[in-house]
Amino acid sequence: MTAATHSTLFPRVPDTADAVLDGLDPEQRAVATALHGPVCVLAGAGTGKTRAITHRIAYGVRAGILQPSSVLAVTFTNRAAGEMRGRLRQLGAGGVQARTFHSAALRQLQYFWPKAVGGSLPRLVDRKIQLVADAAAACRIRLDRGELRDVTAEIEWCKVTQTIPADYAAAAARAGREAPRDPAETAKIYAAYEDLKRDRAVIDFEDVLLLTVAVLQDRHDIAEQVRSQYQHFVVDEYQDVSPLQQRLLELWLGERDSLCVVGDASQTIYSFTGATPDHLLDFRTRHPGATVVKLVRDYRSSPQVVHLANGLLSQARGRAAEHRLELISQRPPGAEPVYAEYTDEPAEAEGAARRIRELIASGVPAGEIAVLFRTNSQSETYEQALADAGVPYQLRGAERFFDRPEVRKAGAALRAAARFGGNDTLLADAVDLPSQVRAVLSGEGWTGSPPAGSGAVRERWESLAALVHLAQDFATAKPGATLGDLVAELDERASAQHAPTVQGVTLASLHSAKGLEWDVVFLVGVAEGMMPITYAKTDDQIEEERRLLYVGVTRAREHLFVSWALARSPGGRAGRRPSRFLDGLRPGSVATAGGRAGAAQGGIERGAARTGVTAARRTSRSPARCRVCGRTLADAGEMKLMRCDGCPSDMDEGLYERLREWRAVQAERSGQPAFCVFTDRTLMAIAETAPDDEGELARIPGVGVRKLNRFGADVLAICAGREVMEDGGGN
Repeated sequence: MTAATHSTLFPRVPDTADAVLDGLDPEQRAVATALHGPVCVLAGAGTGKTRAITHRIAYGVRAGILQPSSVLAVTFTNRAAGEMRGRLRQLGAGGVQARTFHSAALRQLQYFWPKAVGGSLPRLVDRKIQLVADAAAACRIRLDRGELRDVTAEIEWCKVTQTIPADYAAAAARAGREAPRDPAETAKIYAAYEDLKRDRAVIDFEDVLLLTVAVLQDRHDIAEQVRSQYQHFVVDEYQDVSPLQQRLLELWLGERDSLCVVGDASQTIYSFTGATPDHLLDFRTRHPGATVVKLVRDYRSSPQVVHLANGLLSQARGRAAEHRLELISQRPPGAEPVYAEYTDEPAEAEGAARRIRELIASGVPAGEIAVLFRTNSQSETYEQALADAGVPYQLRGAERFFDRPEVRKAGAALRAAARFGGNDTLLADAVDLPSQVRAVLSGEGWTGSPPAGSGAVRERWESLAALVHLAQDFATAKPGATLGDLVAELDERASAQHAPTVQGVTLASLHSAKGLEWDVVFLVGVAEGMMPITYAKTDDQIEEERRLLYVGVTRAREHLFVSWALARSPGGRAGRRPSRFLDGLRPGSVATAGGRAGAAQGGIERGAARTGVTAARRTSRSPARCRVCGRTLADAGEMKLMRCDGCPSDMDEGLYERLREWRAVQAERSGQPAFCVFTDRTLMAIAETAPDDEGELARIPGVGVRKLNRFGADVLAICAGREVMEDGGGN
């Protein structure tokens, strides 16, 4: 039995303190015995970090060095905290507090509130979204449901980054955040939200941390009382700490340094919530005498899976990449990762379902198989494929597709339109089933082009777009089908997928799969536009997407299947490419330019901080260089696209097809070849850029002043998802 693959149900408590150390590898043992001064554990995926830190606490308690009641271990989820408490009990270290940051803070706040403020703690609201809605109404700002969720997320981000309403616009711009509304409006709603909470005497989830920080800062007597209670701190998943959580940790510590942190910068995938790996990477700067232990022995995954994981990070850039860990598998050799290319997404889902059925038939438990995707909107295709294959499944971290509020509401609208038929004015100009569905769903928020940025608005659009695509596929499969037929099909699908949840194949987004593992993992939709996601534009955003794929790869123990589709739907344009992250890793591909920072090796470092050399920044790019790989461009066609022909495209395929259809009409009217309107490459460049105004459109090679004056209004209307009028221009 290897050091990190032991059962989580120990048959007996170790007899002695030394027995607690049995079975640990040298680095894990170094963690367990480093009980004095600051300790930083850099732990790669699958290296047994939870095992190391729980044995550290247990060894300290069993050896009489730590008092159980003086230790506070904090992590980020109730599941992780519960697992930690269970392991500590099994090691004979019951009585140690293992909690989330919020749980620990709330406990302290409830205890000290009467002394610090007087009276009882204000009521904690479970969900703040209704309060945000009331605040928006007070500001006379109307928000739809998606915008409401996004503004709520912005308020949460502000609070964990300790940003006040007056500073929101500047802070959001610095962080490169896509504001769901005008920043001034968001700040106004945020200020009104805070006023409403005071008026109603309630607090929210983030207030728990903010108020605890305020009490500990203002009342030194209370701070000293907390510090006398808790004298030793352990923080798990330290790469996910927000500035607010870091401030609370500093107040708990005071002037002491009895702190152990554990994390992996290469698994930072929640920066959109305010999490930052900077606290982990700067630990040695803040604590020059810290002991640093690197865990790189991977007990989870086969050498073949680990090789792919290491390869992904070897091409990474940025600060986290400079501190990456080179994993070393401790398992026997296994199967090579399997790469599969499919003609379209339904074929990809059917291919995965077919392989899964074969695996189950060969004896692999369904519960040891996972299908991981980038966005929740991808789940429906795989739910249907598994259902068609008779494979049981369960969703994790996402609502079933037909349970999503926007899908239920859209279904009701389609049902009403089918019932009223020709009397529905929405359908007046719709000539076929897909156009009828587009017309109905446009009233629910669907547009021809996806919204900018991520978050709830984007997820809502993707759900509605999935219904539009479903209608197109249904009409192709059943010519002459009516809106009523489609509604019946949707009802049948929803009914089939509302069956009681059974133990089966896990369907999960990559974000919700963090901290989990399976024998077999299918990474699906690993194509440009999805991985990295289309709206990841900056270098930092691209690198977080790479880390997200790394997390997905390292969920697999034995078998890994990686797939992508060339087109969205059957018969669609096969213009997609495999993710750039697979370049040089999948068979037959060539590596693109990437980070070349050396990986950190396992081991122990003690004493003063090392002097490091930061990687030199790249010089500014020449306009004649590929925006993907950086190669100098010489071909005129490549220069028009600002990328090599062989480099992956982030083109909006739907926009490209709409532009081609429009061009065909213009060419027919003028009696000229289509390329005289715009060449294919110019249309591709427009579809990749999706310009918002004439200035952006004019900067695209191949447009020019004459064509801008003649076609600019039409092109911008199409890019904005508006219909083009017969005489030109969008409405």
